[in-house]
Amino acid sequence: MSPLPEEAPDSITSLDAAAASPLTVPPATPEALPATDESRVAADATGAEAPEPIAAEAVESHGVEAAPPDHEATAPVAPPLETAAPPAPVDLRVRLQGWWDEFTAWVRVFASAAVYATLIVTFLFQVARVDGQSMAPTLEDRDRLIVNKLAYRLGEPQRGDIVMLYYPLDPDKSYVKRVIAEEGDMVRVVDGQVFVNDVPLPDDQIPPEFRSHDEWGPQVVPEGYYFVMGDHRNNSSDSRHWGFVPKKYIIGRVQVRWWPIPAATVF
Repeated sequence: MSPLPEEAPDSITSLDAAAASPLTVPPATPEALPATDESRVAADATGAEAPEPIAAEAVESHGVEAAPPDHEATAPVAPPLETAAPPAPVDLRVRLQGWWDEFTAWVRVFASAAVYATLIVTFLFQVARVDGQSMAPTLEDRDRLIVNKLAYRLGEPQRGDIVMLYYPLDPDKSYVKRVIAEEGDMVRVVDGQVFVNDVPLPDDQIPPEFRSHDEWGPQVVPEGYYFVMGDHRNNSSDSRHWGFVPKKYIIGRVQVRWWPIPAATVF
């Protein structure tokens, strides 16, 4: 230790000296210390006797439930499954009644469809098929047609209409022809050329190979009758052969050719 300088002030009091001098405190004996909680904790830290275990009631008082011993732990038990009750037997009479109701419902559906179809065919439309080449090239063999039967209930056949009619010599048969002249018109055919009231009938739709070279007339169409011909003039049985057609024999107007689809046409 280096000596204090000579100029160091001599101002330390006895209290300062006492504070500066080291104090020796005798070690406290266990009997001298009071038995407090802090002393017990210090004793535990120094390896003294372990404190008594806290009772389960004390833990529960703080809101924490004590865990049961390992050997008492059990797995949760699933509630028993509810089994469905067996279906009640169905009464045979109930089954028969259900089948009968379904059958009568189908009968009503088919009866209604038949009634509607009858009304449509009788008063509105009819599906027809062409047999033969008498209307070629406008209509071909096996073409399917829709005939508008309402057209002539509301109006009259007109020149140029394609019509479906009953064959006057055998009304059980039906033909498809074109109306050439109406009642009161005078018709004549000269070398295959048709004249109506002395006016040549336009027939550009007829190819040269389909034209005829026959002679017919002149005749005036009676009241209530029509003069019809096929577009295939040299291969058609029509009014030139079996006379005029009464209006009541005209079924309706050919409105649509729907088959074959590529040749579908509205007339």
